Amino acid sequence: MARSQIRQPQRPPIDAWGAGRLGLIFSLLYRFGPPRWSQYVRKHWAGQRLVIAVPYLWLFLFFAVPFIIVLKLSFSEVRLAMPPFAPLIERVSDAAYAVNINLGNYAFLLSDPLYTSSYLYSVKVAAISTLFCLLLGYPMAYAIARSTPTLRNIWLMLIILPFWTSFLLRVYAWIGLLKTDGLINQALGIVGLGPFTMMYTDFAVYIGIVYSYLPFMILPLFSNLEKHDLTLLEASADLGAGPIRSFLRITLPLSFPGVVAGSLLVFIPAVGEYVIPSLLGRSDQLMIGRVLSDEFFANRDWPVASAVSIAMLLLLVVPIVLFQRFQNRELAGARK
Repeated sequence: MARSQIRQPQRPPIDAWGAGRLGLIFSLLYRFGPPRWSQYVRKHWAGQRLVIAVPYLWLFLFFAVPFIIVLKLSFSEVRLAMPPFAPLIERVSDAAYAVNINLGNYAFLLSDPLYTSSYLYSVKVAAISTLFCLLLGYPMAYAIARSTPTLRNIWLMLIILPFWTSFLLRVYAWIGLLKTDGLINQALGIVGLGPFTMMYTDFAVYIGIVYSYLPFMILPLFSNLEKHDLTLLEASADLGAGPIRSFLRITLPLSFPGVVAGSLLVFIPAVGEYVIPSLLGRSDQLMIGRVLSDEFFANRDWPVASAVSIAMLLLLVVPIVLFQRFQNRELAGARK
């Protein structure tokens, strides 16, 4: 058949395309909008992009606007006024303005050992808690992923069930369990052990964080382990590999993106945790979340508190970037 005889599909009119893809409002914009409006929108702004742009715009405003405000405050000077900080740009005369940029807040963070020790202690607590969550969460996620569909739904419901209760109430419940005359020490006293001092210790903080953030480790690991091809394990067994070797050579490397995603989901919020260390932790060692709260509300030093917030954000930039990288890799693998 000659090329000239091939029937080319007719492109629908612009207003019909707009009504079908984007609705009546955009159809009216195509028809009554400025010249070449419809061609530009059709070329550069498809319907899916317009839908996705709304949550992206909201997330940008939700992060950018508070970040800019806090960043501006971190370069201000504290004042005994309301608000308790000096503006960055002050009017000194009718035609002159002065820019007051104070870098001393960041220098103060490095010079005062309180902030350095709080940062290091927060990272240590978050890292150890993440390790315990991984050691507990991996076997649980593996068992859920290999169970039957009926049992899988039951296990997942039990994992998510604590979220139906207030986070603060769950932390308060651990006070009744860990205190000297609590349920745990009473149970240990029956067998002749204890009582042990568990409240207001690092142990209590680890218990509270692991209990609270364990589902954030289990769910990404389950999502990864569920997608594994079980025929690879069968092929490994046919080649003579035992269960342990098959796990170390096949399952564990394939689940590494899930391990990283779950670890970052636990580590990032655990660094800035405030409620659990305040209720269960020591009074002589503060985490950075408690220091930040004291600077804002007790000391009324908003510039230093803002500098603490910016420094903590920079501390978490690398884990956030790693989380995004492995999340995108998992999404790309799922699409294949």
